[in-house]
Amino acid sequence: MPRKPQPAPFDGALVVDKPQGKTSHDVVDAVRHLAGFRQVGHLGTLDPLATGVLVLLLGRATRFVQFYSGRRKRYTAGFSFGFATDTYDSEGQPQGSDNPPVLDKATLEKFANERVGLFSQMPPAFSAKKIHGRPAYELARKNQPVELKPVDVEVFEFRLLEIEGPIARFVIECSSGTYIRSLAHEMGEKLGCGAHLAEITRTAVGEFSLEQAIKLEELAEASRAGKFADCMIRLENLLPNFPRVNVLPVIERRVRHGTKFNVPVAQIQPGRTENPPGATSQLDGGEPKAPRLRVFSRQDKLIAIAEAVVPRTYQPIVVLEPLP
Repeated sequence: MPRKPQPAPFDGALVVDKPQGKTSHDVVDAVRHLAGFRQVGHLGTLDPLATGVLVLLLGRATRFVQFYSGRRKRYTAGFSFGFATDTYDSEGQPQGSDNPPVLDKATLEKFANERVGLFSQMPPAFSAKKIHGRPAYELARKNQPVELKPVDVEVFEFRLLEIEGPIARFVIECSSGTYIRSLAHEMGEKLGCGAHLAEITRTAVGEFSLEQAIKLEELAEASRAGKFADCMIRLENLLPNFPRVNVLPVIERRVRHGTKFNVPVAQIQPGRTENPPGATSQLDGGEPKAPRLRVFSRQDKLIAIAEAVVPRTYQPIVVLEPLP
């Protein structure tokens, strides 16, 4: 008989401070090596140029990816004015000579304010957007036509922090899927001098912030000391904005079979309403979603995430396998 797959030794989330020059996949591979298993995924990539918050889900927590897909992102970014590049960032080929302007605070603030709100953004040709199953950057590198479609994105905050020579630094909070380097490129076009993204740090993905993030070297040290699990956010502490309920064994059996179940309103504990320090101003962008509920056993083990069908009636949409 085939052996049952062994459960992952760790379930939960890990907030990594991604170093510059590493791809998101490099970080995932490093964590897989340190954790000793492969069931590790991430909540949205960062370009090699970028540093900051890269959220990884481990073990059974990988099934929660769908609940984080709409999380807002927050960045600090430096736009360098004087020339554009083909990739819209400092890793690309310059498109023309360097003509740095004298930057005007009021003009930059005006351009930034014009981009606050919902709009259609054209992804860069050098991006991971798929064209007939191939990343756009593969075609762009071969000088082949790249036909991308605009994507609706939303910017919630676009605030000038400082000007230092040809570099202007901004704080940007935006919807998932927004390209910050496209914002830099566009601002350079408006100024008529060209611009590109010179530096960027992601400081938050929803409730996960840079204040929680651990560097890979620190994680490796913790792993050698047998304290890898201490660096993680436990499964039971994820999605704290969802209300929760503890159910009796008779209801737990229904939940584990994926069957609809009823919960008295009085038994539901509200989710967290205030975001932790460093988080985005609101967790999600986009359309409101149906109410979700974290379902716990009497032993305080998370057993499922359910969605409201009608008031007091829920349908399990993710059911977690019990540990042996």
